[in-house]
Amino acid sequence: MSTVQYELSGNVAILRMDDGKANALSNAMMDALDEALDRAEREAAAVVLTGRPGKFCAGFDLRQMMAGVEQARALVSRGAQLLLRLYALPLPLVIASTGHALAGGALVVLTGDYRISVRGSAFRVGLNEVQIGMPVPILAMELARDRLEPRHLIRSTLFATVVDPEAGVDAGWLDELVGDEAALATAAHAHATRLASLPRDAYAKTKSALREKTIRYIRDTLAEDMLRLTPPVT
Repeated sequence: MSTVQYELSGNVAILRMDDGKANALSNAMMDALDEALDRAEREAAAVVLTGRPGKFCAGFDLRQMMAGVEQARALVSRGAQLLLRLYALPLPLVIASTGHALAGGALVVLTGDYRISVRGSAFRVGLNEVQIGMPVPILAMELARDRLEPRHLIRSTLFATVVDPEAGVDAGWLDELVGDEAALATAAHAHATRLASLPRDAYAKTKSALREKTIRYIRDTLAEDMLRLTPPVT
């Protein structure tokens, strides 16, 4: 069974991560996301990326991260390619966060063009790398620099501050909160449909122009970035 469920609703591709656990970014999950994105680029005019109820994405697979330095670097390097693909996706990308979005999962949130979660929930979003003994990757800092409110950048990276959805809107992690899971799915689909109505070529070229410098810098520094990476402290 695939860890990513694919549904085409009108002209919107809905990609639902579900590994039966915390939706960690394992190699299997990332391969499944790439396959689903390939299909979406062929069939759809916009994409919604979500999780199952209560689970969005817990970040990179801890078992693979703890297997050793080389394994951790290989996994995060693979993840960087997926994150950049999401960030540069020529289709509108709406993130519907259904649960915790930590470390790599928070970066998935930042790749979205429009990002929604549920109001008043116990979910948390943020980069907790420093808290667990890892340096924050350059790619994470650059995505955070691009998408977060500047006054929150230090707190969100150096201080390893994770926040609830309400504070996440203030910090720039999220654009909108809704009342419950059903409203989340409805709002995400509505925003994706609205964005899909914009001329595709103009949308893709404008998005590329907005993000190309960040993407180029991340790619240029990725090898150096991986040399700085160490697995989390147990």
